[in-house]
Amino acid sequence: MSNLVIKIAELPEEFTAVKAIRKSVFQEEQGVDAALEFDGKDEISDHLIAYLNVEAVGTARIRYLDDKTAKVERLAVLSTARGQGIGKKIMETALQVIANRNIPEVVIHAQEYVKDLYKKLDFVEEGEIFEEANIPHVTMRKKISQSK
Repeated sequence: MSNLVIKIAELPEEFTAVKAIRKSVFQEEQGVDAALEFDGKDEISDHLIAYLNVEAVGTARIRYLDDKTAKVERLAVLSTARGQGIGKKIMETALQVIANRNIPEVVIHAQEYVKDLYKKLDFVEEGEIFEEANIPHVTMRKKISQSK
């Protein structure tokens, strides 16, 4: 995977690719309603985009809830690119971006079936499983050490 590049998306230029990935994964594969997926919070968030061999294959959204907490949302990798660790690398990049902003805590609503990915990144489950967009999720949290 030496041809993998993950970066903060240039908006609006790269947002078309971000939207296409999210539409494919969340709406087409998982049946999430477009109104839930595109919730009006994209404009106030940072977006990561992953390119594999110059093709956009993955994305995630970082939303800053306050000066102490960021929420990583909408992590998606196209089905054709899964199984190569791209989702994990996107999350690692998101955590670095957040640490560089000196935000000490990250929260996610993880789809239950992928929570082990987040556990490998030292996220801790909290609370009960809940439904979001008719999909079982669990809240997970991670403290991050500040970059110097």
